[in-house]
Amino acid sequence: MSKQEAPLHQLKQYLPPDSFDDVAHYLLHYKVQLTITRERRTILGDYRNSVAGKNHRISVNGNLNPYAFLITLLHELAHLFTYERFGHRVQAHGAEWKNEFSKVLAQFLLKKIFPADINKALLQTLQNPAASSCADTSLLRALHKYDHKDEGVQLIEALPQGAVFSIKGGRQFRKEEKVRKRFKCVEIATGKVYLFSPVYEVSV
Repeated sequence: MSKQEAPLHQLKQYLPPDSFDDVAHYLLHYKVQLTITRERRTILGDYRNSVAGKNHRISVNGNLNPYAFLITLLHELAHLFTYERFGHRVQAHGAEWKNEFSKVLAQFLLKKIFPADINKALLQTLQNPAASSCADTSLLRALHKYDHKDEGVQLIEALPQGAVFSIKGGRQFRKEEKVRKRFKCVEIATGKVYLFSPVYEVSV
């Protein structure tokens, strides 16, 4: 199976030190059904509101490093807080969600849980949280340093121009020049041009 509901005491292994008690408080208070999933390429976490007698449901990818896992979980909890206050009357990542995410994130920043580089990126995030951590380049760059590194995996921005790399699925590309905030890359097999985020992970 690709998912499993996490017994609360086992959640500690996924979180940074000194963060479990506060996280557990929210999960118990709001009766959240938390599910740890395998890697999902398109999303890091997901929230479903309580309905028809079912509890609030949150899922988080279990392959994330502890800091990324906590940030993703707080992102989804902010959806829960927003739903509790506003129901479906507001946009998913509108001003109300941004306010809730900023508030809960600020609480954890005060506890000095994060390393200095992640802390700095999160302080910037507080000003205007992105709808997805994947859209926050500075935060992704900082979090990447704490990932379990597979041999040969690098960020595109670390490769020299002209380098050939592959992505999951085996497709190969050649890195070209930077176009505004992204890198132009040419697919070897087709000659088609794609734009990649500088913090996209690739194999070389």
